[in-house]
This record gives sequence, C-alpha cells and structure tokens, in this order.
Amino acid sequence: MNKKKKDLIFNISAIVIFLILVYFLLIPKGDSNINEEVARCIGENSFIYVQTGCSHCEDQLAMFQNYTKYLHQIDCVYEPEKCGGITGTPTWKIENKLYPGVQEIKTLKGLTGC
Repeated sequence: MNKKKKDLIFNISAIVIFLILVYFLLIPKGDSNINEEVARCIGENSFIYVQTGCSHCEDQLAMFQNYTKYLHQIDCVYEPEKCGGITGTPTWKIENKLYPGVQEIKTLKGLTGC
C-alpha cells in the first residue's frame, strides 16, 4: 500500500473516531433537564423503590442530580415490608401502577403530569 493510501485511511479513521467521541460525550441522551420544580413534582406524585448497592438505582437517582431529596424513596433492604410486589429495583410507583427499571426524566414527567 502506498503512502497516500495509508495517509487517507489514517485521516478517515481519525475523523470517524472524533465524530464518535463527539456523539457520546457532547450530545445529551434523553431529557436530562431536571430542575427543582420538576423533581419536586415527580416526588410528590410517585414513589421510587430502590435497594442499597443497586447500580441501576444509583443511575436513576443520578439523573435527579442534587434534587433526590424531593423523591419518596423506599429502600427495600431497610424497609422490606413496604416492598410487596416489587420484583426488582429501581421501580417507580405512580398512580398505583408499577414501572420497573430506570426511567427517563421525560417519561416520569409524562407519567406524573409534571
């Protein structure tokens, strides 16, 4: 392979890698816009069942940044009597319906009317 072809392949590869990095690092995923008003509203209209040591629970709570204090959290390790019917965590309870798994803020806003 001649030097021009090698240089062209290298340059194209570098551009592709750069674009992939920009996509994953700079473009926000989902609706991560959370503020105090939205967090308070979601908290007032839902319960979230979590479990100490649950990485998905940590991911869910991280979406709420500094506003997790507004969420009605029930830790199924410390309050198992309140976790009847919960088969996995995190699970959201909104209007007596269960939503297992990590939920996007946009989804929670829709489900809670926030």
